[in-house]
Amino acid sequence: MNSKPKRSTRNARSTKLFVLDTNVLMHDPLSLFRFEEHDLFVPMMTLEELDANKKGMSEVARNARQASRLLDEIVSGSEEGIKHGIPLETASRGLATGRLFLQTEAIAASIPASLPTAKSDNQIIAVAMSLSEKYPKRPVILVSKDINMRIKARALGLEAQDYFNDKVLEDTDLLYTGSIELPADFWDRHGKDMKSWKEDGRTYYQVQGPLCPDLLVNEFAFLEAGAQVDKPFHAIVRQGGGRTAVLSTLIDYTHQKNAVWGITARNREQNFAMNLLMDPEIDFVTLLGQAGTGKTLLTLAAGLTQTLETKRFSEIIITRVTVPVGEDIGFLPGTEEEKMTPWMGALEDNLDVLNKPAEPEPGGHAAPYGGDWGRAATMDLIRSRIKVKSLNFMRGRTFINKFLIIDEAQNLTPKQMKTLVTRAGPGTKVVCLGNIAQIDTPYLTEGSSGLTYVVDRFKGWAHSGHITLQRGERSRLADHAAEVL
Repeated sequence: MNSKPKRSTRNARSTKLFVLDTNVLMHDPLSLFRFEEHDLFVPMMTLEELDANKKGMSEVARNARQASRLLDEIVSGSEEGIKHGIPLETASRGLATGRLFLQTEAIAASIPASLPTAKSDNQIIAVAMSLSEKYPKRPVILVSKDINMRIKARALGLEAQDYFNDKVLEDTDLLYTGSIELPADFWDRHGKDMKSWKEDGRTYYQVQGPLCPDLLVNEFAFLEAGAQVDKPFHAIVRQGGGRTAVLSTLIDYTHQKNAVWGITARNREQNFAMNLLMDPEIDFVTLLGQAGTGKTLLTLAAGLTQTLETKRFSEIIITRVTVPVGEDIGFLPGTEEEKMTPWMGALEDNLDVLNKPAEPEPGGHAAPYGGDWGRAATMDLIRSRIKVKSLNFMRGRTFINKFLIIDEAQNLTPKQMKTLVTRAGPGTKVVCLGNIAQIDTPYLTEGSSGLTYVVDRFKGWAHSGHITLQRGERSRLADHAAEVL
């Protein structure tokens, strides 16, 4: 179902008949073309639910309208063939070679009396049961994103499946982490005929060996100190995927002399993240990690430095999906920024850290900061360069020379993620932050999240980078809670 399309000789018994639930079409309207040589059956209740959900400006309403338009395009001109199935090959441009069937007559299925037939889910299950009775030798499968509907269908002896086609990975443990630990004998196996040179204060190493084809551009490689290595080696891959690879040393952001807006990296992964955030050649950065790993703090520090000090960006724009963890608090008064304020608690917390008073100098005299007045003035300057925007108003916009932060990106669908990332104009850097273990959007899973999607699709591109932050740096209480709760 989620393998690459392939043409095959059609055989009615070997091809499956998939009955589509409404939520599949509202999740991915192009699902009509994702079933290759198999046939699709759309019950009348699915069309009714599409019609009921088509109004509004939400992503679900947009998808319902797109699904309706696609169905209209397929059906128009083929009305006489609806009963025998409409070929999908022309409409899908070769992606699907199956047929589309629409429910053209009332179906009486023997579903238990305990299931009320007024409920739309039960009517769709009844259609699937009737089809399985009508075609006993053919696999009839109900496809739904609704877990409870799949449970009910299986309880009645029907085969039911989730819609897998949009899943990037079946197992998120296989998701690209952005870093690789080199084997202890790396230099022995890859150091023969090695070339090295210095450029812009960095050392470059050209190596060749069995690991080179697996190294991706902008992937971090590290070798910790041990029996065979005297001191740790941290590098970024500048060229990879072939017989040779070029590694470059990093800027050490763990040292105070390289502090970014007063912040230093506290562990290896944070140092890797800071190298991506401060690199002018990298336009797209994704940072994954659980709560307290420093994603927002590092990103804001890098954004403020490059906006207020080096003037590389004109301003910082922060956006996030407004999905509440608890009950919604209703309509909020005020401007767009004021309405977004409750969702931006993380921004306020991190700005407090970044704008803390300077530490006293060794001689005991306080560092020249301007006291509370200076702190307030600095905070006003920072706030004037940070804009908080709602996702709802992103369509059609173009950001030029902006530092765009997409927070809680795990709650975005792949389609929403594409909409946001394509807003970037010349000189704009996009940073996506998130934790795929905390998804609040209905029907989204770790495998189908927009964040997982972009991490997998962008890996190996010369102007993008990714790192998964491993260690929490918030507090010993937060770290222990993340482990045991």
